[in-house]
Amino acid sequence: MATDQPDDEQDEETLAEAFWAVSRNLRHRGRESIGSLGITPAQARAVGELRRHGSMRISALSEHLHIAPRSGTEVVDALEERGLLHRSPDPDDRRATLVTLSTQGEKVAEAVRKARAAEAEQFFDRLSPHDRSELARIIGVLRHP
Repeated sequence: MATDQPDDEQDEETLAEAFWAVSRNLRHRGRESIGSLGITPAQARAVGELRRHGSMRISALSEHLHIAPRSGTEVVDALEERGLLHRSPDPDDRRATLVTLSTQGEKVAEAVRKARAAEAEQFFDRLSPHDRSELARIIGVLRHP
């Protein structure tokens, strides 16, 4: 296939490709950092959301996680089976159920937070404080278009 670009330009990685590669690397490292806790990345995200926001309906948790309600129910079922959360009636709607972290779930959520923070610290350690600050600023701009 003939192009007008020199070979070295064809091999250049785009900004988007570089961003996705860094993101994949960080996600992979994050999975490894929570591996010893015996929970999946989706479960780790769920306990993190419940830790941050408190009790909520499964539908609200699913929205926070950007997953289908059915998938949210599967995550909640697995966490409940492990004793990391419990369900209770919603006082505002007796047809609805709230999910809340158990004491063990709070401990796991804190362990996830610490593991991810330590992994991120190690990952970003090669950046200077100025570069970290600038990267945080840029990500903030991109995160909220």
